[in-house]
Amino acid sequence: MSDLFVFTTETATEQAQLLLHRKSLYFVLQSNFTLCYKVTMKSIKSALAVIELLLIFPAALFMTALFLREIQPEQFEPAHTAKLIVSWYATGPVWLTLWILLMAMPLAVLVIGGTTLLRSWKTDAELRQAARQMLATVRAHLATLLIAVATLTAGGILAIVALHAVTG
Repeated sequence: MSDLFVFTTETATEQAQLLLHRKSLYFVLQSNFTLCYKVTMKSIKSALAVIELLLIFPAALFMTALFLREIQPEQFEPAHTAKLIVSWYATGPVWLTLWILLMAMPLAVLVIGGTTLLRSWKTDAELRQAARQMLATVRAHLATLLIAVATLTAGGILAIVALHAVTG
């Protein structure tokens, strides 16, 4: 009977090794689960990004068509195609073109995107650190960034004026 008792009882060293082994197995399982969780969250964010792009596309197309319609005469492309797109939105059913394509879908993008960004901001310390670093970099090089923005804006204005002058 005492032999049976000796075989079932572990020494303190064996108990510590068994506990350490169980603990390391727990940590391995936990880290694998965390990795799966991160991969799953990354794929969910990617899917949300695609869904948001699809939802915002009709409104972005309409806004782009409004702009392109005005930059040159209607008989030239892309103004002619832009006019057709705008007229389709204007003559289509109001519940579809205005309420769904131009209001409901962008509102859904705003709500989904805002919720996702807020959740990411709260849970992702790396994102918060990257944002802080970016703001520090912007503050350190603000004059250079303002010069770059002014230069790009001037280039855009000159391109619009040249396009307008060429098209009459």
